[in-house]
Amino acid sequence: MRGRDGSGNGGAAVYDRAMAETMTPEEARSYLNYLLTLGIRREQAFAPLAAAFIRENDLDALGLLPDEQVSLLLAAAQSFAPEPRRYSAKLDFLERAQALLPRTRLAGTAVEGQVGQELRKTAHELDRYHEAVRVNRSTTDEREHIIIESMAPEYFTDIAQKRAAGHYQERYHLTPEARRAQNYTGPAQQFEPENAAIHKEFEGACGPFMNARTHAFHVLLPFDLKLSRTPQDPLETGVRIFYGKPGYSFPLRYQMGQLTSDRDGTVVDVPVDDPNLVYVSASRVKEPEFRYDGPAPGNAPPELGFPLTVLQHLGSLGHYVQVSCNLKVWFDASKVAVLIQGAPELLDLGLTGASGLMTRTYGLGTTEEYERSGGEPWQEGLSYNYVNLHLALRPGVESAVIPYNTPIFTLYPILSRQAVAFEDAATAGERIAKGMGEGAG
Repeated sequence: MRGRDGSGNGGAAVYDRAMAETMTPEEARSYLNYLLTLGIRREQAFAPLAAAFIRENDLDALGLLPDEQVSLLLAAAQSFAPEPRRYSAKLDFLERAQALLPRTRLAGTAVEGQVGQELRKTAHELDRYHEAVRVNRSTTDEREHIIIESMAPEYFTDIAQKRAAGHYQERYHLTPEARRAQNYTGPAQQFEPENAAIHKEFEGACGPFMNARTHAFHVLLPFDLKLSRTPQDPLETGVRIFYGKPGYSFPLRYQMGQLTSDRDGTVVDVPVDDPNLVYVSASRVKEPEFRYDGPAPGNAPPELGFPLTVLQHLGSLGHYVQVSCNLKVWFDASKVAVLIQGAPELLDLGLTGASGLMTRTYGLGTTEEYERSGGEPWQEGLSYNYVNLHLALRPGVESAVIPYNTPIFTLYPILSRQAVAFEDAATAGERIAKGMGEGAG
């Protein structure tokens, strides 16, 4: 055990699991007394350190007496935050203390009854909490289906979702110490920024934060994608070039030492380092399980076929580059809509992603093209839209690379606006009361 407890006394406050493996009974008893002292002083570090010591050791094997174990277990149980969702661990400590009491000096005393009462009270509070937050599942098996069409269905609907889950688990993983700290509030906090034992304010500990990443459909790419303001160091596919600013964009190409129109080859009077230019390139496919059977532009090798196809279909919208994977989403627009938005983590890469709400079939194609899109029986009555990824370099950022299998955009199913009515609480109360009165009449 080493570190500081934040009290200014230089005491050990970081529980060292490696040291615990060679702890002697004398060292264990010394550390127990140290923990109990922290508890008496109402130090915030007591609870997580005590929990670590209890959970990661066989206290009997360390030679601690039943009376000593009970003192620690009860002190730890009393330090839990008054939040029933934390009470599973508290119940464990109380049950272990109750089992040890007959072997202690407290056997047959009022303490046994008090522990039993506290255990029953805690269990009751936990049951009430579970009942209060229980989600009432629908009695019907019917679910709304959002159907994905793509050029690589195995990757986009299966492999990519697994990679996204792994990405977020690794990125926001909580250490055992951080997980323990979630259960305790401790006494009034002091300023202790260096006391790692009480650090608990992490993104991965926030339910809504993680739900936004684990309860969604993610769009990833099986290759690296680079956006840059200069043509230097492109990835393996070569580059596509776009001139873009708010309200206007145009595709260009580099030929014979100058920029020309990608439409008719006309030379344009724009220097290669113009701040409105964006150079886009891609690597070969790096996801080993990716499979793509479509045609490869220019008879490119398989590992470049899909990246080149994506680059070939790149577009632009103002200062955004539009990445199209020919990913199409089908849904019943009378019941659901689909929200698409850039992953927040794009900011860390130097990029921003646009967001949009798909409420119906919408696009710039001809009527005949959209009529032909619904020829399959399962498409009957459904709307669709393409999932295009709109990316832009952040101001001041010269170059950004999105590594393969990194979540880029996220799709969220939401209720169709026509299926929802917003109202204030007072109006809702009046409406419910009126309905109950009519039912009683």
